[in-house]
Amino acid sequence: MQTSTSRTATAAVAAASPSQTSVPHRPSQYTRTQILGVWAAAAVPMAALAWVMAPWLAGQLNGPTAAPRALMVALTAGLVWQFALVLMLVHREQSAVRWAVLKDALWLQAPRSPRTGRTGGLIWLAVVPAVLVFGARELLPSIAAATGRDLPSFLGSTAGADLLAGSWGWLTLIVVMAVFNTVLGEELLFRGLLLPRMQSACGRADWIVNGVLFATYHLHMPWVIPTTLIDTLALSYPARRYRSALIAIAVHSTQSVVIITLTLLLVLR
Repeated sequence: MQTSTSRTATAAVAAASPSQTSVPHRPSQYTRTQILGVWAAAAVPMAALAWVMAPWLAGQLNGPTAAPRALMVALTAGLVWQFALVLMLVHREQSAVRWAVLKDALWLQAPRSPRTGRTGGLIWLAVVPAVLVFGARELLPSIAAATGRDLPSFLGSTAGADLLAGSWGWLTLIVVMAVFNTVLGEELLFRGLLLPRMQSACGRADWIVNGVLFATYHLHMPWVIPTTLIDTLALSYPARRYRSALIAIAVHSTQSVVIITLTLLLVLR
């Protein structure tokens, strides 16, 4: 028969064990209506900023680069809005936005092996094939972008080079846009907020639905929607498999690194 002391010790060990081998808790689940609502709260403002606000702002500016300048400002505002939206929704759900809360609520944790439960270490190598898949979309046939609305093309143009030469202000804006695009905006919303909350509504296909939603969110640049579907495999699948938005952030941020590097080279000319 267990003594009182041994029973207490056993209870203490049992209570301590979950924290040592714990699996990230399942966040509150969204209904299909809520999922579409969050999607719309990101997609509609971005479309309005790109197709309504940016042309209006371009009309208030001077020079041959008025349109791309206005577009960069407008889209940056839209990406910052997505970050604010994530914080508001997490606060509504968790009543706090401390790092400890955000880390758990948004899957901002090292990737976890679905087989062993181990985190980090060699599991980070999953980023490598995901980056290769992500980069492969650049090799696919694509629809031509609307004139003056493709940032890489603008950076490679004479007008873009002239605008950015020695302009640390525009470099700062592009860095802010890139960070909110692949770290604090799109990825935090789609892989951090939405994906962990889609399982009840979408079942095992949650990562597929997430990828489709992410592709169709690009109403502000609809010509990329077909090729962006490949991000379902490069971003949504690894994030879901390893329960880590950080993997998707790392993969998507390779795009930001390229853009920031190209911009810096133009500024330093």
